Amino acid sequence: MEKFMLVFHSSNSAELEFNQKSPEQIQAEIEKWNQWIGGIAAQGKLIGTEALLPSGKVMTEGGKVVTDGPYTEGKEIVGGYLVMTAESFDEAVSLAHGCPHFEGPGNSVEVRQIMNFA
Repeated sequence: MEKFMLVFHSSNSAELEFNQKSPEQIQAEIEKWNQWIGGIAAQGKLIGTEALLPSGKVMTEGGKVVTDGPYTEGKEIVGGYLVMTAESFDEAVSLAHGCPHFEGPGNSVEVRQIMNFA
């Protein structure tokens, strides 16, 4: 069994659209995510998942320069990730197909295999 990470990328417009939703609409979105993630967990494949806040720190020049960012004014935002196990890359992609993140305009899901150093 291999480990894979799904990285959830959003466009700035998708983030703005989400932030304008009513509490009821946000709860409905959360329920979609809970059902999709629950399906992966029910198969025993979920390792973990987290949403990320839009701001943080960006380090450059070997860590000597630390600036605020990334900014939501940017073209793309990484909103969160999910780590799971799958038999193959094809299975990981198949599990990603049901992700509610695809419903937002300009959203994408990056599927990456995690290196095994053991």
